[in-house]
Amino acid sequence: MYALVDGNNFYVSCERIFRPSLNGRPVVVLSNNDGCAIARSNEAKALGIKMGAPWFKIRHLAEEAGLVALSANFALYGDISDRMMSLAAGLGHRQEIYSIDESFVELTGIRGDLTERSHKIRARILQWVGIPTCIGIGPTKTLAKLANHVAKTAERKPGVYPDHCAQVCHLGALSPAEFNAVLAATDAGEVWGVGRRIAQQLKDGGIHTALDLTRMDPATVKRRFSVVLERTVRELQGTACMALDDEPSAKQQIACTRSFGQPVQLLGELQEAVTEFACRAAEKLRRQGSHAGQVLVYVRTSPFRANDPQYSRSAVFPLPLPTSDSTTITEAALAVLDSIYQAGFNYTKAGVMLLDLVPADRHQYALDWVPREALGQLQEQGQAQGRGPGDKAKIVHAFQLLARARLMSALDQVNSRYGRGTVLLASAGLAGADRSWAMKRERMTPQYTTRWEDLAPAKA
Repeated sequence: MYALVDGNNFYVSCERIFRPSLNGRPVVVLSNNDGCAIARSNEAKALGIKMGAPWFKIRHLAEEAGLVALSANFALYGDISDRMMSLAAGLGHRQEIYSIDESFVELTGIRGDLTERSHKIRARILQWVGIPTCIGIGPTKTLAKLANHVAKTAERKPGVYPDHCAQVCHLGALSPAEFNAVLAATDAGEVWGVGRRIAQQLKDGGIHTALDLTRMDPATVKRRFSVVLERTVRELQGTACMALDDEPSAKQQIACTRSFGQPVQLLGELQEAVTEFACRAAEKLRRQGSHAGQVLVYVRTSPFRANDPQYSRSAVFPLPLPTSDSTTITEAALAVLDSIYQAGFNYTKAGVMLLDLVPADRHQYALDWVPREALGQLQEQGQAQGRGPGDKAKIVHAFQLLARARLMSALDQVNSRYGRGTVLLASAGLAGADRSWAMKRERMTPQYTTRWEDLAPAKA
């Protein structure tokens, strides 16, 4: 048995914790550079605002309907997510954090009324963190996801689903008739794992609801569609095909890409941006415990600026040895940038992607230079431990790895303690300088829980 705990309109709910005046008002949170809506309150949804709606198309609602638009405050959202997930974990044995606002929890073997237990956890998250949630419970992850959809919809659209399914929906507690009615009221496209294209193909074939999908033969689904959809059908039928992933596997690629606040033409400004992106990607790499074997860099102009000449280019730099060292990765990224940069274009986006990732404890060795005094000390240590002169290359490389690893660790610790950007590489430019390529976040609220300067004052 699984539960899916999901924060309602999560980004908006995070903002409302510290600004209660936003309760009851239409609110949207905008993407990078304040481009489009990536989160909407129920009041904003009632105005007809769609997910991904460009801000310039809905900004008139600020005056006409009192719409409040805020820039994304990801530092705040990440911290609130950690607090919410720590409480959600108390629902069962094991937890899989699926996204910033969703987590699966295994309930197998938990005694008592699971619906009542879920209501208590939901109330605790609301009281202790301030985030309203909905919880769906089912014998498979797909059914738990479906139950969560029902819990949200029953609260927002009364009459579509049974009233007792609002906020917490336990499919196992429904009668067979109620369960089939829930499936019949759910569009097949709302089922987790059914994409837009597949949903249209199913509709063309007469499969309109989740109940229709559940009644399909899995072998036929596999033959006509895909193994993925077959797995979805089996899960809807109650056969668990996806285990809980409480230890997510390491990423195979790590990227840091950003759109610029305004177009950039100068190579120097692009070098600053690429340096910051490379350093952030390298930090993520170290956090994962991996090394990268290749560095990809790309730049491009905006396809939406029809009057501008268009240019898009990328290239890959193979590293001599896999590494997570920020300076080595940045040097490679800047070398790629120099090779693909063309003057005279208005660049609007750039990115750095780390490829060919391997575990950090997998070492390769190479001959290199090291100070004679340090080499002598290492050789003496090696001889004392029974190593012969043939291990010189390994000694040299081990010395360098240790020194660079300590430097990168110190860099991460300083930036973690005093804030990102406290220590930068020189090619990133001066900290606090006006960067034309920096993202526009003109509507961002304070980082209430992650910066001392933004700590909300207590009023008597």
